[in-house]
Amino acid sequence: MTLINQLTAQDEFIGFYLIRELTVKQTNGNPPKDYFDITLSDSSGQLNAKFWDVSKTDKETFFPMGLVKVQGLAHTYRDRLQVKIMKMRLANEEDGVSLTDFIRAAPVRPVDLVHAIRQAAAGIADPQLRSIVEFCIRKVEDKLMHYPAAKSHHHNYYAGLAYHMTRMLEIGDFLCRQRPFLNPDLLKAGIILHDIAKTEEMTAELGIVFDYSVTGKLIGHISMASNWITEAAIRLDIAPESPKVVALQHLVLSHHNLGEWGSPVQPQTAEAVALHHIDAMDAKLQMVEDALDTTPDAEEWTPFIRGLENKAIYRQKL
Repeated sequence: MTLINQLTAQDEFIGFYLIRELTVKQTNGNPPKDYFDITLSDSSGQLNAKFWDVSKTDKETFFPMGLVKVQGLAHTYRDRLQVKIMKMRLANEEDGVSLTDFIRAAPVRPVDLVHAIRQAAAGIADPQLRSIVEFCIRKVEDKLMHYPAAKSHHHNYYAGLAYHMTRMLEIGDFLCRQRPFLNPDLLKAGIILHDIAKTEEMTAELGIVFDYSVTGKLIGHISMASNWITEAAIRLDIAPESPKVVALQHLVLSHHNLGEWGSPVQPQTAEAVALHHIDAMDAKLQMVEDALDTTPDAEEWTPFIRGLENKAIYRQKL
């Protein structure tokens, strides 16, 4: 079977793939005709595909998260590789394929990532901050084993959220050694909690986000995480208005930096400034790494990356 990142223009191929996204659209012709705009994926990456002239039966047969056998032609459209699907059917038991074979995952075992997060929380010297962080981890611990960090921008795969947290903890540990004025307990706590409520903001299965929850749409992960900190303080008999609790909430509430990016306040403590830039750096570098890893080997440029001001990345071969 041909992996997605091995396809090149003019390749005719047959293989099994996961329908990650599927939208019914219409052509510009007169009369317009329905077609599928599909994102096909496997463990190596994903690629846009078109299935033209779909029938009523097709629309009742194919849905996101379905495994399909595809006969297709890879071609270039607007300087980007795309697939024209010639034939497509649902996979069946006789095909011997499993959904988990087509899921992208963090490059580190989820159990090891969650263990690293637990260890980091246990290493927070301040007992009140440690208790608040551990309280919040217990609310979502099972979901940390598989949740993505986002729907599309970064770490959008199985255990991506835990991978994002773990890599940020590594960067934070380095920065605290380089910049001793930073409070390592506070920064570590902020890193673990900044995105932890994404487990309730999004509805996900096998690392793929289907939608945002009602609470996620109406409140969002930033406000939810801040509320969890208040809940933890009350349950643990810590004054919610204490400087530590307020400082931790400020980290969470400001980590997106700007109101248009979702933060009600801007970073106004040293640790908050550090957290915002650690988060942004890890997310953006992961976007680059993922784009390079999942772009077909024959392509010199990655697709345009929305999180990087819609820039493409050139694959240097030095």
